Amino acid sequence: MAKSKFEYVRTFEKEDVCLQNCWIVVRVDGKAFHKFTEIHEFEKPNDVRGLKLMSRSAANVMCEFRDVVIAFGHSDEYSFVFRKDTSQYNRRGEKLMSLVSSLFSSSYVFYWNEYFNQKKLMYAPSFDARIVLYPTDDNLRDYLSWRQADVHVNNLYNTCFWALVIKGGLTNSEAETLRGTLASQKNEILFQEFKINYNNEPEMFRKGTTLIRKLMNFPNQKESRLVICPYHGDIIKNKFWEQHTEILSMKSVPSEMYKEDIEFYEGKIIFYYINEIYKIKRYY
Repeated sequence: MAKSKFEYVRTFEKEDVCLQNCWIVVRVDGKAFHKFTEIHEFEKPNDVRGLKLMSRSAANVMCEFRDVVIAFGHSDEYSFVFRKDTSQYNRRGEKLMSLVSSLFSSSYVFYWNEYFNQKKLMYAPSFDARIVLYPTDDNLRDYLSWRQADVHVNNLYNTCFWALVIKGGLTNSEAETLRGTLASQKNEILFQEFKINYNNEPEMFRKGTTLIRKLMNFPNQKESRLVICPYHGDIIKNKFWEQHTEILSMKSVPSEMYKEDIEFYEGKIIFYYINEIYKIKRYY
């Protein structure tokens, strides 16, 4: 930038540098998505296309930001966890937050037609973002546990609410009587009135989506490939973290592991590999 008498205005800028040795979490959240989903006629209570589009957008963020070790999302939100020792953009919080949010938003629009090919995007969606620092591994795990527990609370309510509206014929206002009821009462309504066993609902709806990186072997292919894998299981209990110890112990990823494109898979083969811990290599 050329020197000029106006350059003094830069002294008004403030750099927001994230504290060292802390996990950096950037969470994006859809703005006014109740309106957005109504206008675009999303299926209730869960639209698989919308959930997969969110995960595809999140995977694109992970492709760009190699220091994101894990991401978790549900509904219209996604959390991205940067490793504790990341130096991306010199740990400037506003830079990380704005770039993650803008890339996620643009990816959502970019991949829209892959998931809603018969539905025109009526207007551009937007996502706000916040950044939070967690100093310990336990703090980070508790944060992710909180987000997954929130999935259960919200999805159980929404499943029961929309069953009453769509199948039970109630108005939205009448179905609002669910507020304040216990989980056991909602489960009872679902089973007794609609023969729905909530525990048999897809795990994507009940557990959210966790994205992790794995170097994987595929049949009839000599070279392993680095992929971003969706996982729809429990991340609150120790089992997940014992099976994926590299997430919390991750250091910088060797550059030779990255090609121009990092692949994202939604097919059953990925879920099979992840769930069974079969033919997966750690690359850290």
